[in-house]
Amino acid sequence: MEPVAAELLMALASGTAGAAGQSLWERLRALVRRQTEDAVGDGELAALAEDTGNDARARELAAALALRADQDPVFAQALTLWHQEAERVHGAGARGGGDTHQEISGGTQHNVVFTRDVHGPINLN
Repeated sequence: MEPVAAELLMALASGTAGAAGQSLWERLRALVRRQTEDAVGDGELAALAEDTGNDARARELAAALALRADQDPVFAQALTLWHQEAERVHGAGARGGGDTHQEISGGTQHNVVFTRDVHGPINLN
Protein backbone atom coordinates (compact mmCIF):
# COMPACT_ATOMS: atom_id res chain seq x y z
CA MET A 1 0.00 0.00 0.00
CA GLU A 2 1.23 3.48 -0.86
CA PRO A 3 1.76 5.60 2.28
CA VAL A 4 -0.58 8.52 2.87
CA ALA A 5 1.33 11.78 2.37
CA ALA A 6 1.68 14.06 5.38
CA GLU A 7 0.75 17.03 3.15
CA LEU A 8 -2.54 15.38 2.22
CA LEU A 9 -3.36 14.68 5.87
CA MET A 10 -2.60 18.30 6.84
CA ALA A 11 -4.76 19.64 4.00
CA LEU A 12 -7.71 17.49 5.03
CA ALA A 13 -7.29 18.19 8.75
CA SER A 14 -7.04 21.95 8.22
CA GLY A 15 -10.03 22.20 5.90
CA THR A 16 -8.06 23.62 2.97
CA ALA A 17 -9.49 20.87 0.75
CA GLY A 18 -13.03 22.28 1.12
CA ALA A 19 -16.22 20.44 1.98
CA ALA A 20 -15.15 17.28 0.19
CA GLY A 21 -11.91 17.29 2.16
CA GLN A 22 -13.79 17.77 5.42
CA SER A 23 -15.96 14.79 4.57
CA LEU A 24 -12.86 12.72 3.81
CA TRP A 25 -11.30 13.75 7.14
CA GLU A 26 -14.45 12.63 8.99
CA ARG A 27 -14.43 9.33 7.11
CA LEU A 28 -10.79 8.78 8.05
CA ARG A 29 -11.65 9.43 11.70
CA ALA A 30 -14.46 6.86 11.50
CA LEU A 31 -12.17 4.35 9.76
CA VAL A 32 -9.44 4.70 12.39
CA ARG A 33 -11.89 4.37 15.27
CA ARG A 34 -13.73 1.41 13.76
CA GLN A 35 -13.45 -2.08 15.26
CA THR A 36 -11.15 -1.45 18.22
CA GLU A 37 -11.36 0.63 21.33
CA ASP A 38 -7.69 1.60 21.45
CA ALA A 39 -7.15 1.91 17.70
CA VAL A 40 -3.67 2.41 16.29
CA GLY A 41 -3.65 5.91 14.85
CA ASP A 42 -6.40 7.38 17.02
CA GLY A 43 -4.02 9.42 19.19
CA GLU A 44 -2.08 10.65 16.16
CA LEU A 45 -5.32 11.60 14.43
CA ALA A 46 -6.45 13.63 17.44
CA ALA A 47 -3.03 15.30 17.73
CA LEU A 48 -3.10 16.44 14.09
CA ALA A 49 -6.67 17.68 14.49
CA GLU A 50 -5.43 19.93 17.32
CA ASP A 51 -2.49 21.33 15.32
CA THR A 52 -3.36 20.90 11.64
CA GLY A 53 -0.24 22.58 10.31
CA ASN A 54 2.20 20.41 12.26
CA ASP A 55 4.21 18.39 9.75
CA ALA A 56 5.67 16.10 12.43
CA ARG A 57 2.20 15.17 13.67
CA ALA A 58 1.05 14.51 10.11
CA ARG A 59 4.06 12.22 9.52
CA GLU A 60 3.30 10.39 12.79
CA LEU A 61 -0.29 9.83 11.65
CA ALA A 62 0.90 8.59 8.24
CA ALA A 63 3.27 6.13 9.97
CA ALA A 64 0.52 4.92 12.32
CA LEU A 65 -1.85 4.37 9.38
CA ALA A 66 0.83 2.39 7.54
CA LEU A 67 1.55 0.28 10.65
CA ARG A 68 -2.10 -0.51 11.16
CA ALA A 69 -2.54 -1.34 7.48
CA ASP A 70 0.36 -3.81 7.78
CA GLN A 71 -1.31 -5.44 10.78
CA ASP A 72 -4.93 -5.48 9.54
CA PRO A 73 -5.76 -6.45 5.93
CA VAL A 74 -9.37 -5.27 6.23
CA PHE A 75 -8.20 -1.86 7.45
CA ALA A 76 -5.58 -1.79 4.67
CA GLN A 77 -8.24 -2.35 2.01
CA ALA A 78 -10.54 0.34 3.43
CA LEU A 79 -7.63 2.76 3.82
CA THR A 80 -6.53 2.14 0.22
CA LEU A 81 -10.00 3.04 -1.07
CA TRP A 82 -10.12 6.11 1.16
CA HIS A 83 -6.63 7.16 0.03
CA GLN A 84 -7.52 6.88 -3.66
CA GLU A 85 -10.55 9.13 -3.19
CA ALA A 86 -8.59 11.58 -1.05
CA GLU A 87 -5.90 11.85 -3.73
CA ARG A 88 -8.55 12.54 -6.38
CA VAL A 89 -10.19 15.26 -4.29
CA HIS A 90 -6.91 16.82 -3.18
CA GLY A 91 -5.45 16.56 -6.69
CA ALA A 92 -8.45 18.35 -8.20
CA GLY A 93 -7.91 21.23 -5.79
CA ALA A 94 -4.20 21.36 -6.57
CA ARG A 95 -4.96 21.63 -10.29
CA GLY A 96 -7.23 24.59 -9.71
CA GLY A 97 -10.37 22.49 -9.79
CA GLY A 98 -11.70 23.98 -6.59
CA ASP A 99 -12.81 27.38 -7.83
CA THR A 100 -15.05 28.11 -10.76
CA HIS A 101 -16.28 31.27 -12.39
CA GLN A 102 -19.10 31.49 -14.90
CA GLU A 103 -20.49 34.56 -16.54
CA ILE A 104 -23.37 35.11 -18.92
CA SER A 105 -23.89 38.52 -20.39
CA GLY A 106 -26.04 40.18 -23.01
CA GLY A 107 -29.34 39.07 -24.44
CA THR A 108 -31.76 36.48 -23.16
CA GLN A 109 -30.59 33.01 -22.20
CA HIS A 110 -32.66 29.88 -21.83
CA ASN A 111 -31.74 26.57 -20.20
CA VAL A 112 -28.37 27.57 -18.78
CA VAL A 113 -26.75 25.04 -16.46
CA PHE A 114 -23.48 25.43 -14.56
CA THR A 115 -22.14 22.43 -12.75
CA ARG A 116 -19.05 20.89 -11.24
CA ASP A 117 -18.29 17.50 -9.67
CA VAL A 118 -21.52 15.73 -10.60
CA HIS A 119 -21.65 12.20 -9.23
CA GLY A 120 -24.76 10.74 -10.79
CA PRO A 121 -27.24 11.37 -13.55
CA ILE A 122 -28.63 14.76 -14.54
CA ASN A 123 -32.05 15.01 -16.13
CA LEU A 124 -32.96 18.29 -17.84
CA ASN A 125 -36.59 17.68 -18.82
